[in-house]
Amino acid sequence: MKKRVIVIGSTGIISTNLQKKLKEKNFKFITIGRKDINLKNNTSFKVLNKKIKKNDIIVFISAEAPAKNMKMFLSNLKICDNVCKSLESKKINKLIYISSDAIYSDTAKKINEKSQTLPNSIHGMMHLFREISLKTKFKDKLCILRPTLIYGPGDTHNGYGPNRFINLAKKNENIKLFGKGEERRDHIYIDDLINILFICIKKNKLGTYNIASGRVSSFNKIAKSIVSLSASKSKVLNSKRIGSMPHNGYRPFDISLIKKNFKNIELKSIQNGIKKYLKNL
Repeated sequence: MKKRVIVIGSTGIISTNLQKKLKEKNFKFITIGRKDINLKNNTSFKVLNKKIKKNDIIVFISAEAPAKNMKMFLSNLKICDNVCKSLESKKINKLIYISSDAIYSDTAKKINEKSQTLPNSIHGMMHLFREISLKTKFKDKLCILRPTLIYGPGDTHNGYGPNRFINLAKKNENIKLFGKGEERRDHIYIDDLINILFICIKKNKLGTYNIASGRVSSFNKIAKSIVSLSASKSKVLNSKRIGSMPHNGYRPFDISLIKKNFKNIELKSIQNGIKKYLKNL
């Protein structure tokens, strides 16, 4: 008998694509969003508690993201605290938390799951504090996924990178880079993240996993690839950089653990991910 899945967080690229996957695979699930329960309210855990049943699998996505200030930081900790309180009296099957690679310190070395976690951003600190709280209470039933930069259908942030570049290219508008777009980052296509998340739901996957492609590309290269592959009239423009490059301009990942534990998953290169994204538009 398939277990029921509770998805906490109903909007955003991860939740909407996960819902599609669960429907395709005929999984029984419910989503709980802000319109259903405001998890920042002090008594919201009581309402959430009533919706959760024995042996449910909980996927905790809900967050005010990216957390940019102390107010958002505290709101996110409140959300996590209420989720924890709602689960304390329940014998759940598993808790899957969607964290972020932002928890890691900057380094020139490849980041793995044991790399130092001293984030230099409020967003990274928020996820780290949430992880610590969840590990304290649900260590034996916890699976943590730390995705890097996500792109693909269903994006709601239009953040700098493939998502914004594709939106601009579709309208034949110029793509303005930060500086020369020389910083190199790893991007993960949403389908690859969802496939890994679905396996974590379906099978007994616990522990912590970085979700990345294992390849880095410059934003300049990504922008030019999008213009070329979409046959857009957009131009890729440089600009004067204000401030330093995030993460010192280089953030590679060691994906050995993912390859070992999710052997049938194909992690797309940025080129192949862009092609699939454009094909599905």
